[in-house]
This record gives sequence, structure tokens and C-alpha cells, in this order.
Amino acid sequence: MMKTSKLSPIIRIVDDNEKVLASEDFLVKMSGYRTAAYCNARDFLERDDPLFPGCVILDVRMPEMSGLQLQEEMKKREMDLPIIFLTGHGDVDMAVKALLTGASDFLVKPPEPQRLKDALAKAVNLNLEHRQKEEISRAKKEKFDKLTPAEKRAAEHIAKGTLNKVIAFELDVSERAVKNWRSSIFHKLDCKNAVELYAFLRKINVIQD
Repeated sequence: MMKTSKLSPIIRIVDDNEKVLASEDFLVKMSGYRTAAYCNARDFLERDDPLFPGCVILDVRMPEMSGLQLQEEMKKREMDLPIIFLTGHGDVDMAVKALLTGASDFLVKPPEPQRLKDALAKAVNLNLEHRQKEEISRAKKEKFDKLTPAEKRAAEHIAKGTLNKVIAFELDVSERAVKNWRSSIFHKLDCKNAVELYAFLRKINVIQD
């Protein structure tokens, strides 16, 4: 499977004004990014490929579905792309609402080129880091899923430093069985000790502090 964090980032631009859309597209390309331009929120939702990392430059005021409404729809669909809001009618309340609901940044049209470039770098790096962490977590989960049911039951006990004889009593098995599970678990999960196993299980939420 292709790692999405290794794909070239794409900056999505969503704006109902064709001239503004073209201008923003030009500015983003001048900053060195690939772009995908959409004239409204529905167009973006129907045509965009979420596999590619990057971010979304989003006009706040659009007909049918506003930028803030699209942000909510993206959350419902679990789309992880950071959003940079742009508006020609911005006010403090709108900016605060956008940022409090998860926007990466909020800029006033027309955006100052360097300010936009900085915002893009921040948003793209945020998305790449998030996807890399997700891929690491997914790979760990796949390893954990290869454990036997018995090994999965024993793993949390071992990670917490519980003695073999105590685990054997808790799970009603022989101490030799626990020793074999311990060795197998460390091998399958590439962990050297209980401390590493604890960290591994925390990353995939098997153990929660």
C-alpha cells in the first residue's frame, strides 16, 4: 500500500469567484505547490482525492455551502486536511470561530504572498506529520493483530511488568506458557523489553493512561 505521507502534497483551493480562484491558484503555484481548484464546496467533495496530503484554502462565504459548513462536513467525513480560511469580509468573530473549530489559519483576501506561503508550509507540514504518525500506528496495529488471542491477553500484563507466575495465575495457564508468550510477543512486535512493549501498546490504544 502506498504511504500517503510520501505522496506529493496538493493544495486544494475552493472559491466561488473564478477570478479570485485563478489568482489564488497562481499564488500557490508560485510557492512551489501542486494545486487543485474547485468552484464550490460540492465540487470539492465530489472530485477531490483525499489520498493525497496537503491542505485546503477555503473561502468562507460561498453560496449553497459556506466554508464553515464545508469544514463541518469534512469533519463528519473524517477528512484530515488542514484548512486555511480566506475571506474578503472577515471579522474577529468569524476568525475566532474558524480557529476554534480547527482551522489551521485565517487570512484576509487578497492574502499577502509571504503570509500565504508561511501558512501553507505550516498546514502541509502538519498534515504530513499527522499522516506519518497514522501510518506508524496502523503498521503497529497490523503487527498486534498477528498475535494469537492468548498472546493479546498476556501482552498488557507483560507490558505492565507483571511477573510470569502472576500472569499464569490470572490467566489460568502454566508459567511455561507465559514465558513462551512473552518471547513470541517481543519477537512479533519487535520489542526488546516490557518498557518498549508498554509504549507500543499505548500507541495503538491497547493501554490507556
